[in-house]
Amino acid sequence: MATKNRPINDVIFITALAHVVGRAGLAMAGAMCGTFVAAGLTRANAAWFDSAPFIAAMVLFGMVGFYLGIDIPRLRITARVRPRVDPVELLSATGTFLATIAALISVYSFIFDETMGRFEYMVGSWWLLGVAMQIGAGVAGRAYIAAPARR
Repeated sequence: MATKNRPINDVIFITALAHVVGRAGLAMAGAMCGTFVAAGLTRANAAWFDSAPFIAAMVLFGMVGFYLGIDIPRLRITARVRPRVDPVELLSATGTFLATIAALISVYSFIFDETMGRFEYMVGSWWLLGVAMQIGAGVAGRAYIAAPARR
């Protein structure tokens, strides 16, 4: 009897492992985005952006944001109810867009040795707002799934 359930258990294990590896990859992408935005901000020569704790915090926020905010549970669609916009999905998508566009601009300025002056602060705030939106969407989506009794 135990050998009959073994293929199903193997499939479940492989699926769970693939999910964890994918989420770890998203966290690494967030860390890289945070690294490039932090590098751009340190080039702006502001005193509190030029420190190791600040750079570490940017990397950590990027990891958490991309880990939580990209792969969120979706609302269930029922046939009787008119489709609606999922605010958690919208928050996550907007946050992902802001964070990645800020990282792309930072990579551009870093590779081509461009100085953006005060615009770098705006790019840093886009990144921070985007990551905060991702974290908020990830936490809200998981809280919604975890508490079905409140609905």
